[in-house]
Amino acid sequence: MYGFEYTTPTKVFFGPGTEEKVGQILREYGASRVLIHYGSGSCVRSGLLDRVIASVEDAGLWCCQLGGVVPNPHLGKVREGIDLGKRERIDFILAIGGGSVIDSAKAIAYGLAEPDLDVWELFEKKRKAKAILPVASILTISASGSETSNSCVITNEETGEKRSYNDNIARPAFAIMDPELTMTLPDYQTQSGCADIMMHTLERYFTRSGSMELTDAIAEGLLRTVMKHALILREDPSNYDSRAEVMWAGSLSHNGLTGCGNDGGDFACHGLEHELGGMFDVTHGAGLTALWPTWARYVYRDCLPRFVRFARNVMDIAPGASEEETALAGIDALEAFFRQIGMPVTLKELGIDPSEEEILKMAASCARANGGRKGSARVLFEEDMAEIYRRAR
Repeated sequence: MYGFEYTTPTKVFFGPGTEEKVGQILREYGASRVLIHYGSGSCVRSGLLDRVIASVEDAGLWCCQLGGVVPNPHLGKVREGIDLGKRERIDFILAIGGGSVIDSAKAIAYGLAEPDLDVWELFEKKRKAKAILPVASILTISASGSETSNSCVITNEETGEKRSYNDNIARPAFAIMDPELTMTLPDYQTQSGCADIMMHTLERYFTRSGSMELTDAIAEGLLRTVMKHALILREDPSNYDSRAEVMWAGSLSHNGLTGCGNDGGDFACHGLEHELGGMFDVTHGAGLTALWPTWARYVYRDCLPRFVRFARNVMDIAPGASEEETALAGIDALEAFFRQIGMPVTLKELGIDPSEEEILKMAASCARANGGRKGSARVLFEEDMAEIYRRAR
């Protein structure tokens, strides 16, 4: 077991109708001029945006709005938000949506806190942030865990680069989590979210360096819980208890809890998927499931004890004739589960067919973004990344 630092400063307001209190909560956090940031307009059509604005104004706060965030949120929208925030002297940003909106809000908050610097430099790893405006969220999609995480992922639509920046100062001040707000999501979005939640824990679970029995048990329980309730939501999308279980799992999967005591995890699949997202604008959770089975079969021999434990404790696989047989059975079982919830397990099923030139470009970009190497279960270099893309087709 390795030593670790763990911080979860985000206050969570969880349950039906919690969004109605947002104005008073913002007052308690010292907000006075609020930018309300949202996505494509579902919160407008549902009336949620109007309810939030009314709550904010009833609390005596001023607000303005900026919508239009897309999946794989764009740097251009971030810059638009920074310009708006400067003009309106914004001191707090409230995101209504899922990970894309929250990440866009975080990036805007970085830019407003250091207005004389280019925010993209953070994502290029050219500097570290010294400050950020406070951010909070009203969650409408259970997936990314960005509502309590230190992570922020932005796509530079001009270059096709999708890059992350992680810093504990970006953990939101508070998160309002009402599972009822997720009940109208299409099944594909629900299941993509479940896959993303699982992958945040799987990326931390498959490591060759460090482990902690309690952390492993939490991770395994989280995975089993999400799998159970993802299947329930396929048949009963309005099941409140299942929506609540998945929503809470999303936060716990990416606030650092499921990686305490190890080396921080693998995250090679995330690195590889970021290139798919940047080049092809694919749904993040689906991009991850399209890569994971190929990645797992590429690396499992280097991390065999963890794959065996996963097969037995998560996928309920009986011991095979050998540890390798057990590990492969566990990989097969998770691949079958992804298919069961309608997620792709190859790039073809994802709807893309990258050329060899595109594969080499993505591999080179992934390697460059990660200092030439990525992974813990097995360290991947540029040629490994290219081979995983090829095999995933």
